[in-house]
Amino acid sequence: MLTFEEKLTIIESFTELERKDVSLGRVNFQYPDSSYDQKNVVYHLHPNGNGFVYAGKMTGYQTNDKGMVNIRDFTEKALRSTIRKAILSLTPKETEELQDPAEEVWINDNTVTLTLLKEDEMWNVYADDFLDGTFTTYKEATNYLEAEGFSRI
Repeated sequence: MLTFEEKLTIIESFTELERKDVSLGRVNFQYPDSSYDQKNVVYHLHPNGNGFVYAGKMTGYQTNDKGMVNIRDFTEKALRSTIRKAILSLTPKETEELQDPAEEVWINDNTVTLTLLKEDEMWNVYADDFLDGTFTTYKEATNYLEAEGFSRI
């Protein structure tokens, strides 16, 4: 079993976490960039070595009713892996709607232009008023346009 100090050293190596000292010598580590209400990644790490890591959005862990897994007997490798997975599970997911434009114009070397337009949750490529292709994601549509020799204006 890792000591309290060893666990602290491991946890503090995750620079994206912020330490918050709480009562009875316990320590929490929060992920302020969490895209969820859940901010605690490490909860109530106690000087006796007991503590918890959030695993509520992960599979393969036996959690309590708060989604926490007890780390008392974790190895260094298990602790690092679980914390990394916890951070990733709370990391903001960029949605296509937020990062993708609703309309773009693309051009090729022959100065042919195509318009990429989001319509009804689908991505359509138009040559003037004629539909050239329909795609389920922005990435699929842009991959097609790039493969056909087009680039964004």
